[in-house]
Parts: sequence; C-alpha cells; structure tokens
Amino acid sequence: MHINKEASVANAEITEKGISGVTMKVLLGKDQGAPNFVMRVFEIAENGHTAYHTHPWEHEVYVIEGTGAIRQGETEYPLEKGGFALVEPNEEHQFLNKGNGVFRFVCVVPIIES
Repeated sequence: MHINKEASVANAEITEKGISGVTMKVLLGKDQGAPNFVMRVFEIAENGHTAYHTHPWEHEVYVIEGTGAIRQGETEYPLEKGGFALVEPNEEHQFLNKGNGVFRFVCVVPIIES
C-alpha cells in the first residue's frame, strides 16, 4: 500500500515541443509500486496547452479545478471542475486551458514499458 498527499510530490514543468504552460506531478506510478497504471496531476496555465498528439493507450481524466477543453481535429469538447473524459487509444487530442486561472486535472494512463 502507498499513501501520501499531493503536496509532498514535486511539480515538474514539461518543456517538450508544442507544449505551453504545463506542469505535471506523478502521484502514483511504477516508482511508487503501482503495477499497471500511472496517476498524474496536470496543471495548465492560462492560455496554455499540451501538444496535439496521439498514442496507442487511453487517458482517463477528471477535472479538479478550472475550465478547459479537449481538442480533437477542429472540435473542442469543454471540461470544467467535476467533469471527466475518456480519450480512447489512437485518438488525436490536445488539452487546453480555456479559462482564467489554472486548469488542473487528474490523468490516469497505463504504465508503458519502454
């Protein structure tokens, strides 16, 4: 069993191409003994976004603060506090902050062995 608080986990800025104003905390993953999934908290600053991308695994997302959207092609699907979404494998997607203040969400993905 692994029990902790988010405040004790370091926040890392993501600086990859196509990303703006995004930080991430890994709450649970392989390093914490999770055998199958990684639970992360993302924060996207005002006007920030993740890259527009795709991959062969799903995302399960739960919004804990702010207003944002998931973009797929030319369509944006709004998300706000208390909202949740499933991004299916191989779906092109991008997370965007659409409000004032930070857009925070929990994102769970499978552990991918490299």
